[in-house]
Amino acid sequence: MTTPFKIADQQVGAGHPVYVIAEISANHNQDFDQALRLVRAAKESGADAVKLQTYTPDTITIANTSRDFRIGGGTLWDGRTLYDLYSQAHMPWEWQPKLKKAADDLDVDLFSSPFDSTAVDFLETMGVPAYKLASCEVVDLPLIRKISRTGKPLIISTGMATIEEIEEAVKTARDAGAKQIALLKCTSAYPALPDDMNLRTIPELARKFEMPVGLSDHTMEIAVPVAAVALGASIIEKHLTLSRSVTGPDSGFSLEPDEFKAMVNAVRVAEKTLGEIHFGPTESERSSRAFRRSLFVVEDVSQGDAFSEENVRSIRPGHGLHTRHFQQIVGKCAVRNIERGTPLSWDLVAKS
Repeated sequence: MTTPFKIADQQVGAGHPVYVIAEISANHNQDFDQALRLVRAAKESGADAVKLQTYTPDTITIANTSRDFRIGGGTLWDGRTLYDLYSQAHMPWEWQPKLKKAADDLDVDLFSSPFDSTAVDFLETMGVPAYKLASCEVVDLPLIRKISRTGKPLIISTGMATIEEIEEAVKTARDAGAKQIALLKCTSAYPALPDDMNLRTIPELARKFEMPVGLSDHTMEIAVPVAAVALGASIIEKHLTLSRSVTGPDSGFSLEPDEFKAMVNAVRVAEKTLGEIHFGPTESERSSRAFRRSLFVVEDVSQGDAFSEENVRSIRPGHGLHTRHFQQIVGKCAVRNIERGTPLSWDLVAKS
């Protein structure tokens, strides 16, 4: 049984509304006004939270042009060095308190993914309500300990991680004091293909770790988060951009505001449909019971005549005797004259 926890004022976990996170990432394109517009767009699109990334090129890698530091393998960033990519993608730290204030004014949560201990210290001065650990950092145990010691909720993305690596990350967090942890199923491909999502992992994560689970989604589909919610996701994280026509490191796998809003609306519908385990008519179905079949007299019957397969049938509406009684009725006699179209009832049937 998973235990919900709070991020700011919102409960996160099974039985509560899905917590939707808009990831800004590098879609600010080094323009503060664009970053501010993204925060506003996240709120207008129905997100519960905005997530930033807190690093500099020097805190996440080193300047080096050797093969080890050059990106390859069929990504959007092939040929570039890590240092070059992160120089373009990072968000200036001086912006982040201003964006936090803007988010607070809009009543939307704002937190970040720190990528080293100095980023955690910085985010603590901002008073962020939670932390997100990026998939590539799931093996950075010192960073996990640093975040966990803040005592704040920790959301861990699990892209690429083996079950043993997830277990080690969770144990490290718990041993360092983290009590509010969530896991996100993630496929670390940019963009990710629906065929590679393996969403059936979501209920297995919940079963194995007994904590809230969700999805960090890099596909270009809104159906994927809806499917995740149907499988028990309590958190959905998706990249948001103002326009994919404004190219940037992450724009190619980010949703535009109207798409993001459509995703949120679809998620809200999906979570309402889950309901609870229930058999029998709902309140909205009660009037439809009339459309069930039941036993009716379909030919005029005189007193003393026997009921037969010709004068009694199972038809709509459902106001007569249940069809299970058909064989009991056939051969018995009518106690009075019965007009065609009369629902059959026991008081019309002779007892002997």
